[in-house]
Amino acid sequence: MKTEPRKTHVAKRTPKAENKERVFEGLGVSPGVAIGPAHPREGEVARVPEYSVAAAKVEAEIERLEKAIAKAVRQLEKIRRKSAGFHGASGEELGFLLEAHLQMLSSRRLREGVIARIAKRLNAEAAVAREIEAIAEAFSELDDAYLRSRASEIREVGQRILRNLNQRGFSGFGDLNVSSVVVAEEITPADTALMDPAKVAGFACALGGAEGHTAIMARSLGLPAVLGAAGIVAGVEPGSPIIVDGTEGLVIVNPTKKRLTAYRKRQAEQAKEVKALNRLRKLPAETRDGTRVQLQANLELPREVGQATAVGAEGVGLLRTEFLYMNRNDLPDENEQTEVLSDMVAGLAGKAVTIRTLDIGGEKLASALGGRLGACANPALGVRAIRLSLRAPELLETQFAAILRTGAAGPIRILLPLITSVEELREARAILLKVWRRLKRRKVRMAKTLPPLGVMIEVPGAALSADALAREADFFAVGTNDLIMYTLAIDRSEEQVAHLYNPLHPAVFRLIHFAVDAGLRAGKSVSVCGEIAGDPRYTPLLIGLGVRELSMGPKALARVKDRVRRLDSAAAARLASEISMLSDAAEIARLLDFFNERL
Repeated sequence: MKTEPRKTHVAKRTPKAENKERVFEGLGVSPGVAIGPAHPREGEVARVPEYSVAAAKVEAEIERLEKAIAKAVRQLEKIRRKSAGFHGASGEELGFLLEAHLQMLSSRRLREGVIARIAKRLNAEAAVAREIEAIAEAFSELDDAYLRSRASEIREVGQRILRNLNQRGFSGFGDLNVSSVVVAEEITPADTALMDPAKVAGFACALGGAEGHTAIMARSLGLPAVLGAAGIVAGVEPGSPIIVDGTEGLVIVNPTKKRLTAYRKRQAEQAKEVKALNRLRKLPAETRDGTRVQLQANLELPREVGQATAVGAEGVGLLRTEFLYMNRNDLPDENEQTEVLSDMVAGLAGKAVTIRTLDIGGEKLASALGGRLGACANPALGVRAIRLSLRAPELLETQFAAILRTGAAGPIRILLPLITSVEELREARAILLKVWRRLKRRKVRMAKTLPPLGVMIEVPGAALSADALAREADFFAVGTNDLIMYTLAIDRSEEQVAHLYNPLHPAVFRLIHFAVDAGLRAGKSVSVCGEIAGDPRYTPLLIGLGVRELSMGPKALARVKDRVRRLDSAAAARLASEISMLSDAAEIARLLDFFNERL
């Protein structure tokens, strides 16, 4: 958020004009249809008074600041507790975002900068606003897109402090009627976490991108949402009937009776479709010509085990372990990790679980590891994931020991993130063998055999050397999110370039194709665990490439299973072969969508 309020001018309309249907186009970021009364929400930008304080009151002003910051920490902690149940990418993304905000609140730069301004007899509100803007501008001038994006986050933190200084509470969404549609210039991810799906039917904003934190939160909550709908704030009166089409990216204000009837019919059809998909839970993911596909779940938190089993997941293709390290000032020891992971594995009742080692660094922050990360000009290209683990082998040894001990609770595999070379794989395997032998000497209870050790294919270097990696890795997991980002040099959370983030770019397709083919030729299993694995649009393409394991957020599993069961794997193979000869992303998309329409 900016420290200066956005000025929205609402033009006066005649009663007749106010009832006229108006259609706004934006980005459909969370599918579905929301229909209800509009609830325009003014920006939560705090007013910033500026004045001189008496020298005798400087200490009192500093005390006001400290109380405001302490209150901000409590507020973020409350949001974090509320959002702890979110599953999939949303839980991870929001966890990292809240951790970043908490770290900003504890930043020496921020506190000391504000206190220095107060010491010059500037009131706390103005001191915060000036210091926040100075820090935000410093971020904005950096070359790195990710670091530039942090400018908006520091402004959001500043607004939270200012609201507390002004004793102006956050209006929230508690006053909404059932099935309200929220309309705003912008909604932050933390604000989204406070939405109650029992009251909020959906939302539309003038700002925001399809791959940002707010969009991810909307998809997790199952709220239809449209972002980037320019002019929407000025175009809506409180209580006006409004439709949000999160699939097509449309917002219709004062819809005609005909339009409203059509959308209500779509809502009924979607509800019917959800019921039909739920009936697929116990059926196999098998194509029409008998090709079996294993559908697994990506898990972020222990409480998601029940969600995975409820939707019929055949195992866990990606268990992220970052939750063990986040939002704490100490490191989890071997016993704590073993206990938590063992409970999760046991909860899968004999289904295989692939446990990924620590993937922290870059955009993922953990205060307990701060001293090991160091400064980095470009975090996405710095010390993160396997690089951090090999740089601090004591971390990896502790995690390996816990994972090996977890093997006593059920079948497991171990997955290494951000591998770029065979040498990294060999070094990690040597540490794993060392820990295995040590535990055996101590007669510690663990799996009878050494678990398979696989690598994530998520950077072009790994994809292009997949044939060499396949000779030494036990299995592959293709992480398409990072692979697309690194291949196209696109930060999908950066609004200015998010539209360029394209899974169907020919270069991305060829890297996935090469990696999958290299793994299968070597007789190694290959799974895809990025977001495209959970999108039915890409299912024919992945099956056509020979992928037989897909891992995704639990909510996506039913729709992907439905698509698998409609497919003919031979036809999908012909589709992939035809697409492999194309060099135009638009043509690839057209061909893929045409194939899907005929299913």
